[in-house]
Amino acid sequence: MTGGAMDPQPAEPLAAAPEAEADEEADLPAADLPAPQAGERTAPDSSRMQTPPGNPLLLSLTLQELLARDAVQVELIPEKKGLFLKHVEYEVSSQRFKSSVYRRYNDFVVFHEMLLQKFPYRMVPALPPKRMLGADREFIEARRRALKRFINLVARHPPFSEDVVLKLFLSFSGPDVQNKLKESAQCVGDEFMNCKLAARAKDFLPADIQMQFAVSRELIRNIYNSFYKLRDRAERMVSRAIDNAADLLIFGRELSALGSDTTPLPSWATLNSSTWGSLKQALKGLSVEFALLADKAAQQGKQEESDVVEKLNLFLDLLQSYKDLCERHEKGVLHKHQRALHKYSLMKRQMMSAAAQNREPESVEQLESRIVEQENVIQTMELRNYFSLYCLHQETQLVHAYLPLTSHILGAFVSSQIQGHKEMSKVWNDLQPKLRCLFAGPHGAPTPPRSPQDGLSPH
Repeated sequence: MTGGAMDPQPAEPLAAAPEAEADEEADLPAADLPAPQAGERTAPDSSRMQTPPGNPLLLSLTLQELLARDAVQVELIPEKKGLFLKHVEYEVSSQRFKSSVYRRYNDFVVFHEMLLQKFPYRMVPALPPKRMLGADREFIEARRRALKRFINLVARHPPFSEDVVLKLFLSFSGPDVQNKLKESAQCVGDEFMNCKLAARAKDFLPADIQMQFAVSRELIRNIYNSFYKLRDRAERMVSRAIDNAADLLIFGRELSALGSDTTPLPSWATLNSSTWGSLKQALKGLSVEFALLADKAAQQGKQEESDVVEKLNLFLDLLQSYKDLCERHEKGVLHKHQRALHKYSLMKRQMMSAAAQNREPESVEQLESRIVEQENVIQTMELRNYFSLYCLHQETQLVHAYLPLTSHILGAFVSSQIQGHKEMSKVWNDLQPKLRCLFAGPHGAPTPPRSPQDGLSPH
């Protein structure tokens, strides 16, 4: 983010967006940071604001304090079928509000929109995509887990957790939660309009905020890339554990099927030997042990999916929301501030040209009025820009407060591996004595199994 020389300005400009973005005239996405509207105050309304105690820039929150704010469960409820369509509903239960409400995916969408509207300078996690047709069980379950991660990140976010829109979403059980959410956000304004410190945000920022922002953004991008790879490998291990469970189960069933074979055995083939009968008797009951092994492997896979993969996904969702916020900051308020300055420069030139050409006083007065209005817009945009950086500073601290989640993830992974191998080892050890009859020698004495090449010389 580099600065650029402009025509005389009503106030000191912030660092402008990169030149390529400054020249861009395309409409910005709906989620971009808001531009000042006509009649918007140049300073926030102090009648509705509160000043947080201590240093307002410091969050001073630990991971345990964040996790203790709330624990929200999102569970599927039986599918409701109408005359022409069917939809999925979720039971959303909040530990903090001691509430349990039913929500549809579209309710989450409206809630997400209200969060972006009220908190455009904060990390609002993205929602999982909506799938119109062909939503299978796997997709629905993946979306349920993603919605659970979303609502827990929101419920534990400091500003979000104290806002009425969250309380409504988690506890309102009326017939139309979407309209209730929209009504709560009407005529309220965003966080900039309701924070007493918004007009003084620049005073709390370090002098090298632009450099710190760039370094923090690069660091979190690197962390995201590494955790993405960790999540990918963890998913592969879970998949292998589940596949291993299926293979063990089939292996045991085939042994059992072999032992249960009822095909008659010709007397000339046995040569007065009971080997085949003994083998069948031993193999017949092995499916129970292999089913137990399969169950242990599946349990380990599910445990690691819940305690490792899901926690990695939670942290990745948070990091992605930070990356999205950085992009909104650069393409939103910085870009619009640059365009406002450009428009102001053009109006000043028009004013100078009109004065030089001795135009009618009315047209000159109109230009002067528009210039004053544009100066107010620029001033408000500068305040918003500094407030955006102020919020980014806090959101960066919030990301770092979540970093100790790494130890939770690694601890869960190691514990799962230890417990899984311990339980599997016990089943294997219990299985070994049951195989002794398979290795019985000529006089019934057990002999250790040998590899095929041992003693099997062609001579």
